[in-house]
Amino acid sequence: MTSPAPEGLVLRDGPALPPLAHFKLAAFDMDSTLISIECIDEIAALAGKGREVAAITEAAMRGEITDFKDSLRRRLALLAGVPASVLDRVLAERLTFNPGARELCAALKAAGLKLVLVSGGFTFFTRFVAAELGMDFVRSNELEIEGGALTGRVVMQDWGDICDGEQKRLMLLQSCAAIGCRPDQAMAVGDGANDLPMMGAAGLSVAYHAKPKVREQARIAINEGGLDRLLELIQP
Repeated sequence: MTSPAPEGLVLRDGPALPPLAHFKLAAFDMDSTLISIECIDEIAALAGKGREVAAITEAAMRGEITDFKDSLRRRLALLAGVPASVLDRVLAERLTFNPGARELCAALKAAGLKLVLVSGGFTFFTRFVAAELGMDFVRSNELEIEGGALTGRVVMQDWGDICDGEQKRLMLLQSCAAIGCRPDQAMAVGDGANDLPMMGAAGLSVAYHAKPKVREQARIAINEGGLDRLLELIQP
């Protein structure tokens, strides 16, 4: 069941939405949520591997490939030998923020929330996005580069090697613990199947121009307009 909401917004039935003051933390996916691209697809496109990589990305986002780690490893393997300079080109030429991303993050920070960027994408891009939007916590994958080229692998970090749906859920819970809030005081915003675990752990789940499987499970779905439309439903 859904409740009446402004056009382009869907609010599923449930308890009354708490005010913005209830929330202490907001966790965001990056690719296709905060930014308009899937970075790995853009890397692949510039490297002449676009069709093969995009097909795996799309199947994973739809939930048809259920093991995100496997899908990422398969895509990265196709990029072995690609010059690392391609990353700079993607950042300079192709990365743009989705409408309302800056406005929503600014409004949440002004309301005292801590912001989390948790991505199955890459640190090369999350560092830039996190700095632009004032993120407090960040977790994403580190591309391995040797001799100025991608190896087709990721680097092991202290939390693990690949940030998948389970890592996104853990990052949300760990960030809540770090600031001393409950998971029900967190919101999670995403668009793909691997965002569902963190969205399920948060007190409020928000789907942004999302895949059907994600729209169906989120409490709020933003199907038209920018990310800042969330503020039409969450009052101060």
